[in-house]
Amino acid sequence: MSEKVLMKGNEAIAEAAIMAGCRHYFGYPITPQTEIAAYMAKRMPQIGGCFLQAESEIAAINMVYGVSSAGYRVMTSSSSPGIALKSEGLSYLAGADLPALVVNVQRGGPGLGGIQPSQSDYFQATKAGGHGDFRMIVLAPASVQEMANLTLCGFALADQYRMTAMILADGTMGQMMEPVSFEQPPLQEVEKPWAVRGTENMRPHNIINSLYLVPEELERKNVERFARYAEIEKKEARCEEYHVEDADIIVVGFGIAARVAKSAVDAARAQGIRVGLIRPITLWPFPKEALYRAATHAKRFISVELSMGQMVEDISLAIHCKAPVDLCFRTGGMIPSPEQVLNSITDAKTKIDTERTPC
Repeated sequence: MSEKVLMKGNEAIAEAAIMAGCRHYFGYPITPQTEIAAYMAKRMPQIGGCFLQAESEIAAINMVYGVSSAGYRVMTSSSSPGIALKSEGLSYLAGADLPALVVNVQRGGPGLGGIQPSQSDYFQATKAGGHGDFRMIVLAPASVQEMANLTLCGFALADQYRMTAMILADGTMGQMMEPVSFEQPPLQEVEKPWAVRGTENMRPHNIINSLYLVPEELERKNVERFARYAEIEKKEARCEEYHVEDADIIVVGFGIAARVAKSAVDAARAQGIRVGLIRPITLWPFPKEALYRAATHAKRFISVELSMGQMVEDISLAIHCKAPVDLCFRTGGMIPSPEQVLNSITDAKTKIDTERTPC
């Protein structure tokens, strides 16, 4: 086991990206993710990489498109309104089937909102980040260690499936400090025969393109892409399950919300309430099977979110509406407390008991 280092979550992402073989970073400073850009500005020149503070978020995502087209691992990062500016570029990356890692350390909105942590970009990330039919792999870390681990994972998945992977972290995850270990993985060289690196007269010219003027051809490309997405849904959905086996109530949360919820679950268990936690690690693909299994015995679900309620819809769909889904939330940069989540659990227990009581 390698030695642990005390780091901010943002810094852990940056160092893990370097370990993953990323040598190109393009970004623009915005709170609460600026430490990623600052770390890359320092480290990239030391390792012969390229750090460039672009003139805008729009420029940064188009630089990502160019480097990915050449077959190199590349990353950009921003926070909520900055990701919105990148949305057209995300669609172009998807249309050209290009791998890249994009980091969103979320802040409150809409608009400029505030600089405090939020999870209100869930719809933006999981329902595609721009126009057209496409998906992104969305990874939701709940610790600084996972900020590092999921960065490595994100690069690998992006290359494997030729698509964008996104780290969707809330501002708390980006700013908090925890011990983290970096175990250097063997750098897996991925064959990219589609890349535009020059032919040396050994193969036909490659063209990177997202424009298909023949409708039948564009339809075929979209159908092929969604067949790949279906494979990802079968193979790559990930979650953590905690005290789920006998639970009457299932709490669902990701990121900092999941950490708060876990404390509340422990407190409720101490009171004799049978409650468990499912923490999605992949927000897309959503861990539908785990939730559906839980719905065979759970009588109520609670979605804990730093938003007005977005993931609650995916929970209802995953469980085929077999049980009610309550919402426990704070928004605008506020974080639910363990006491608030515990109150939601006890309220759910009361509702279950009331439903069991004959009229």
